[in-house]
Amino acid sequence: MNKNSVFRHQHSGILSLAAIEAPRVVTSDWIDEQLAETYQRNGLRPGLLAGLAGIEERRWWDDDVSFTDAAAMAGRAAIEKAGIDPSKIGILISTSVCKENLEPSVACAVHHQLGLSTSCLNFDIANACLGFINAMHLAATMLDAGTVEYALIVDGEGSRYTQQTTLERLRNPNSTAGDVFAEFASLTLGSGAAAMVMARKNRHGDVHRLIGGVARAGTEHNALCIGNLDRMTTDTHGLLVAGLDLAADAWEASKADFDWTDGLDWYIFHQVSKVHTTMLCDRLAIDSSKVPLTFPKYGNVGPAAVPITLASVQDQIEPGQRVLCMGIGSGLNTSFSEILW
Repeated sequence: MNKNSVFRHQHSGILSLAAIEAPRVVTSDWIDEQLAETYQRNGLRPGLLAGLAGIEERRWWDDDVSFTDAAAMAGRAAIEKAGIDPSKIGILISTSVCKENLEPSVACAVHHQLGLSTSCLNFDIANACLGFINAMHLAATMLDAGTVEYALIVDGEGSRYTQQTTLERLRNPNSTAGDVFAEFASLTLGSGAAAMVMARKNRHGDVHRLIGGVARAGTEHNALCIGNLDRMTTDTHGLLVAGLDLAADAWEASKADFDWTDGLDWYIFHQVSKVHTTMLCDRLAIDSSKVPLTFPKYGNVGPAAVPITLASVQDQIEPGQRVLCMGIGSGLNTSFSEILW
């Protein structure tokens, strides 16, 4: 059996976590209304987004809020919550999938907006919906090594433009049922932002310590979901099956290094849909009552989904409880990361 990449951390953890909600609510009923003629012409029934995916609504940012603005808002909130001097932040990592330009990095603009030190490293990590978890591992490694004093991870995602262009295409009189299903996943996306400040335990004894985690690649499936700001096409069934298989393989192999099948208190899934969540719980024998849900209200917010979901329950998690963050990202890659609260 193939083994996972295994990460272990000793001295680093989460000092603060903040999420920012985009202000404009866009319901799945409204999207169905926009596609009513397309559905009728192709013999499709409305209600798949709410009924099958379980996504009742998602958020959009206002026109004057960029992806960078959203990430910076979350970063500022996390810094204020941490109560630290921003000049002490040694690294800023942006994990946003959404970006207006190929270069410069989103991190550059966020670094500038937050007024961080010129000695603060800043760059992007792009790995579809896994970017934030990857950044947590990288930041923890640098903190453990003593390379930096504080790390800031930010993510700002926006689905407005993508969904507007998708709706425009699907309203074309020549669009088919196949077109609708190929772009169905685009309509499940949502907008939001999140940020995390990480620190060393010897400086802040109350950090929520990052224990470690695993990662596994299944890149033979790299063509199942292809997207940019204008369009995302997805083999929804193929992506679901391959993703579940990859997660199950990683989960089984993780038993050699971690005891995640018993004693965990919270499972923070990347939020995709009701079908995905239900099938992942069934496949890994996870108690669904320990899995908080944000997809019904926010949709799939990409790499921001895990920190947004974690932030939504952070005041309910008791000290000493064990939390497992879990994600599967297009490509395919999967990663799990344990936090001791």
